[in-house]
Amino acid sequence: MAAKKIIAICQSGGEFVTNKDGSLLYNGGEAYAIDVDQETQLDDFKQEVGEMFNCSTDSMSIKYFLPGNKKTLITISKDKDLKRMISFLGDSVTVDVFIMSEEGAARNVSNMPASRSSRTTVSEAVVPAADPVDAVVDKTPAGDHMDMDIPDETPLFSILPASNDDKHHKAAQQWENTITGVDQRFSSFSEFREALHKYSIAHGFAYRYKKNDSHRVTVKCKSQGCPWRIYASRLATTQLICIKKMHTTHTCEGAAVKAGYRATRGWVGSIIKEKLKVSPNYKPKDIADDIKREYGIQLNYSQAWRAKEIAREQLQGSYKEAYNQLPYFCEKIKETNPGSFATFTTKDDSTFHRLFVSFHASISGFQQGCRPLLFLDSTPLNSKYQGMLLSATAADGDDGAFPVAFAVVDAETDDNWHWFLLELKSAVSTSRPITFIADFQNGLRESVAEIFDNGYHGYCLRCLAEKLNKDLKGQFSHEARRFMVNDFYAAAYAPKLDAFERCTENIKGISLEAYNWVIQSEPSHWANAFFEGARYNHTTSNFGQAFYSWVSEAHELPITQMVDVLRGKMMESIYTRRVDSNQWVTRLTPSKEEKLQKETLVARSLQVLLSQGSTFEVRGESVDTVDVDHWDCSCKGWQLTGLPCCHAIAVFECIGRSPYDFCSRYYTVDSYRLTYAESIHPVPNVDRPVKSESTLAVVTVTPPPTKRPPGRPKMKQAGSIDIIKRQLQCSKCKGLGHNKKTCKDS
Repeated sequence: MAAKKIIAICQSGGEFVTNKDGSLLYNGGEAYAIDVDQETQLDDFKQEVGEMFNCSTDSMSIKYFLPGNKKTLITISKDKDLKRMISFLGDSVTVDVFIMSEEGAARNVSNMPASRSSRTTVSEAVVPAADPVDAVVDKTPAGDHMDMDIPDETPLFSILPASNDDKHHKAAQQWENTITGVDQRFSSFSEFREALHKYSIAHGFAYRYKKNDSHRVTVKCKSQGCPWRIYASRLATTQLICIKKMHTTHTCEGAAVKAGYRATRGWVGSIIKEKLKVSPNYKPKDIADDIKREYGIQLNYSQAWRAKEIAREQLQGSYKEAYNQLPYFCEKIKETNPGSFATFTTKDDSTFHRLFVSFHASISGFQQGCRPLLFLDSTPLNSKYQGMLLSATAADGDDGAFPVAFAVVDAETDDNWHWFLLELKSAVSTSRPITFIADFQNGLRESVAEIFDNGYHGYCLRCLAEKLNKDLKGQFSHEARRFMVNDFYAAAYAPKLDAFERCTENIKGISLEAYNWVIQSEPSHWANAFFEGARYNHTTSNFGQAFYSWVSEAHELPITQMVDVLRGKMMESIYTRRVDSNQWVTRLTPSKEEKLQKETLVARSLQVLLSQGSTFEVRGESVDTVDVDHWDCSCKGWQLTGLPCCHAIAVFECIGRSPYDFCSRYYTVDSYRLTYAESIHPVPNVDRPVKSESTLAVVTVTPPPTKRPPGRPKMKQAGSIDIIKRQLQCSKCKGLGHNKKTCKDS
């Protein structure tokens, strides 16, 4: 018979809480699952647990509850205990196992009933994350023997005095033995100082250097008159550092409360680094709460935020160095993804100016399967050096966002947009007239017309509505502006001239000035009744919201890593949509198939009369004319969407034609699959460029001079203006922008 297997749910990093009935509840921490059976050796089990939680097996204590008993913890200290645990579990397939340090486990012996297999029990214990690996850098010049506080970095906060009842056993308990005494050896003075740093936190005292040079270090307790001392120097004929003398006794009870232990942002950064690696969205508030609970150190929000910045840079590498990697990075993109475009420019002083990226799979997908329609938009980057991301996004056959190209630039300027469009034209190099949905400001109106002279520029309705509302603010009431903006949208969507004129006349009835604004805003670029390009019923430039959400996840990374994260997201999206589309059995993509079926249901209630040749009259709530040969209907629905309207479908059913033969080819599953036929390939070693003798090493790129300002970054408004904030209106003079208390007429 096969040996019975149990899944051990190993938990660490949390704490025990005692319920009113005396039972224990374990809160927080992390958990991993390990298979164990009667043949499992305790040493092997400990080794696997140690690797999972990155902790030492020497100070590890392993405990579990008996089935049905949540008041007593059983300790596993030998192989027989592990086998006994499996036997106790009966038919259970899982067991909760708690991993903690022996020092923490032994602290509250009197708080709980002891078990037979353990002399210690635990009421509250915390198992820390891995020790920080970054050593404290010594900034003291050799031979400087002046008294100085540790650490050398600018102090950030003070440790809180430990309470007598000690509600929480802090994670720093594992550091109580980082300094063990005379003859303890270290590989460097940095390692010794780091160990001393942890030791002082665990024991709650502050210290001061008496001597601190490249040959010897003498440290004393910061409290006046306390005899605690430690002396370390280099071991003769070796590079090792050895503790030669140590006086272990403190007479300064409460010294930590009086003097305070000064910690640093760098220290906190090294503490939270591992958790930040697992949880990139680790919030400053949570950081402050965890540091207070585990180490007894109080941080405010800004301190935790700065510590997170340091930890992020330790994990991700230098933001500054990432700019210098751009020449190598661009070459690797073109090498791993042949046919791709990746280019950058710098200013005269070698500072970063702009970076353009377009992968071959995106270019091919746009040319082979997407409508000749591109959405141009921008989004701010709230990274250390700020900047803007410009993007050109297409729409696939199922109206999904398909990023074609993007650029990181130092600012959103006329010149940068002009450069982006020049690079975009080189990348897509198509003879098809392209319709752009984009803002009309920032030089886009002139640049699109100049660079894509055979294309069309549809002004973004959201951008126009924002400008209309802004220009009218202060002149009209909230209600009046709301009516005018709504009439403006109605005029834009109106398919025919008469409907457009009715909407603009409504605006004229409220304000002649607003009417003139609308007429002079070039309706041929935004109104359906006049626009000559094919927008496929899309009217706003912020179409690629999914792409911008990827940017928001990665914008705080160094520039090369941010671009690589976007590449990875695009790579996954292409693969996922390719796999999904292989399951489709309809001729059109799912969303277009659904719309066609809805129009087909409406078509069954319509009456069709033959007019002349391929022209038909269709009667329903209105009378419309359908020209089959020219794919035209007087309702304009067919032309605007690329799908037959209900009137056209009624004609097809009457003459025995299939509506699928009259749908835009870009909505077919075949075109959709062509969009996602090519793959984006990984770019290896993006963070660790291999130094070569190539000319690339000669190019130097430094960060732009702009840096992120203090405070919470402003988020870009998305979507249309559905709600306009109500303005103050004076109840006395009826003027806008003030109340009766501040009215000048009073």
